[in-house]
Amino acid sequence: MFSVSKLDQILEKKKAENNFRQLPRHKGLVDFVSNDYLGFSRSEKLANTIRNRYENLPGINNGATGSRLLSGNSELAEPLEEKLAKIFQAEAALLFNSGYSANLGVLSAIPQRGDTILYDELSHACIKDGARLSMARRMSFRHNDLDDLEMKILDSHGDIYIVAESIYSMDGDTCPLKDLVTLANRYDARIILDEAHSTGISGARGLGHAVSTQLENKIFARIYTFGKAMGVHGACVVGSRDFIDYLINCSRPFIYTTALPPHSLVSIDCAFDFLLEHPELIKRLRQRTTFFLDTLRALFKHYSEYQNTNSTSMIQPIIVPDNQKAKALAYHIQNSGYDVRAILSPTVKPGTERLRVCLHSF
Repeated sequence: MFSVSKLDQILEKKKAENNFRQLPRHKGLVDFVSNDYLGFSRSEKLANTIRNRYENLPGINNGATGSRLLSGNSELAEPLEEKLAKIFQAEAALLFNSGYSANLGVLSAIPQRGDTILYDELSHACIKDGARLSMARRMSFRHNDLDDLEMKILDSHGDIYIVAESIYSMDGDTCPLKDLVTLANRYDARIILDEAHSTGISGARGLGHAVSTQLENKIFARIYTFGKAMGVHGACVVGSRDFIDYLINCSRPFIYTTALPPHSLVSIDCAFDFLLEHPELIKRLRQRTTFFLDTLRALFKHYSEYQNTNSTSMIQPIIVPDNQKAKALAYHIQNSGYDVRAILSPTVKPGTERLRVCLHSF
């Protein structure tokens, strides 16, 4: 039995290691922390579009009322999936309630006993959790290291699934997708690509890393998240029609959860219309990222104790080894009016604690 005293011991250990988490309450600070990269979540114009379209729906539907396989399917969901499939240049798409549940849904259902899942060591927790729920063997490979990945492939059996992210959420760098596709083709492996932080960002139209590099047809499954640059909520998985039909029949996070409510479906639909109408927001974000990088390099000449990663994206980590030092520096910056948060171990490896600076078009 998990006793109260055992809970206390775990919490006290976290406090002693300076990684005890508490819900933050930073109000009125300049936003350098959120994933609202293009400002969609705070866009009054987008909010009005969503409100007007929702208010003109026939009838009143505050909730989905059930799973998609029971009462939760709707006249909004299927047309939206067809639209998303067309946008992301895939045969079919399937909505999930979040990027987390989408990754769980794919990785727990597709790889079978006797197969192998190979995932980048810096993959998000939902990828690792999804791999744990699978009956397949799982191994990590060194971050963006295709030589190490190839060694792991040679040690694999069954169908091989390689899981990578377009933009990594803590380091802000991108996966070498073209080389990854070449390697996967050599060994007949299937790529599962999480486009969470590239949705709305990568390419001239913000359609993700795969589409912007014209490699979408070389990838087995792609996961797009709407709670970051798109400013709303939910996610979708895209791939072949057979793949999507398989998820509808075998993916437990899809089958056994209440569907997204109508307001969320309308919000997703409007957000993608807004994205395609405003490519200048992506351009503005890139200009501000370049400015930040130029300024940061100049600053680092005077603060040699800090370092950053190879990120050229809107996610800019500043490495401040040691939990306490990272927390103290974040606190100092917050007192100056800027909302920058410390990312502590064990979320990142000990010795790579950091400030995670998120840049925005606004």
